Amino acid sequence: IDQSAEAAVKADARGIWAGENLGFAAGNNRAVSVAQGEWVAFLNPDAYPEPDWLEQLWMATQKWPTVDGFGSTQLNADDPATLDGAGDVFHVFGVPYRGYFGWSLDKLPETGETFSPCGAAAMFRKKTFEDLGGFDERFFCYCEDVDLGFRLRLAGGRMIQVKEAVVHHEGSALSGRYSTFTVYHGNRNRIWASYKSMPSTLYWPLLPAQLLSNVYLAARAIIGGRGGAFLRAMRDGYGQLGQFRKDRAALKASRKVSVMTIARALTWSVGRVLRRQGDLRPIAPTILGENPLSAKSGVKTGFSRSPAPRKRNKA
Repeated sequence: IDQSAEAAVKADARGIWAGENLGFAAGNNRAVSVAQGEWVAFLNPDAYPEPDWLEQLWMATQKWPTVDGFGSTQLNADDPATLDGAGDVFHVFGVPYRGYFGWSLDKLPETGETFSPCGAAAMFRKKTFEDLGGFDERFFCYCEDVDLGFRLRLAGGRMIQVKEAVVHHEGSALSGRYSTFTVYHGNRNRIWASYKSMPSTLYWPLLPAQLLSNVYLAARAIIGGRGGAFLRAMRDGYGQLGQFRKDRAALKASRKVSVMTIARALTWSVGRVLRRQGDLRPIAPTILGENPLSAKSGVKTGFSRSPAPRKRNKA
């Protein structure tokens, strides 16, 4: 168990004591429900921000006032020269992943549009977050961020990955990157996210390719000694899709963009997913409108390379 709660008390931060582990989704939903202000920022306990992290995200909200979500550059906490992620990608095979995971820092792209920000260090407009229903608490944790991003895209929203907003991230520090918990929830939830939000004209024709990709991933999991958790994830992922039929119908009825727009936002390259390559896009002219206040702020916007904050000890 980490000591983030104790650290928050010492810092005189307001805490919400649930009495049990609600998971990432429900825990953050509860926090947002009592938060004040126009924007809400999410930061994992295993993510250590640069001193100007929040300022950089705030400046992005001023520069692109029509955008509802912003993501951060995530560096490997143990090796800051290596990227932990730069924007979430959703592949058409039903595989979401953190773009540029494991890549060298010198490959970090410029600020651009992302399919969805990684929830480990992100900022969303509070009203939009609440209008979308927040994080889906059935997911508990893993993929609830990309599920939110998918729903935001269906509603016509856009999200930007901010290069200058930097955190140092351990990644699954509490649950373990390759633990049975992580393997199970990550794979079960990606099946749910794909079925729940992907339009029928994309989902059903692509389903055979999704199933084939699961065969490949199952083989890798079995070789790595994680086959049991993966197969349980497949069983519950597909076996429990019925609970999302109403969600799927509601998202179809409320969708504000064309299927072609969603198709363009997805990643189609097999090479990209195999290399964990990101897929940031140039910022569309329709969201380039710059708030004049940002030009007058006089705040430095350069990429900070100051040392990572000291890690919290874990008991």
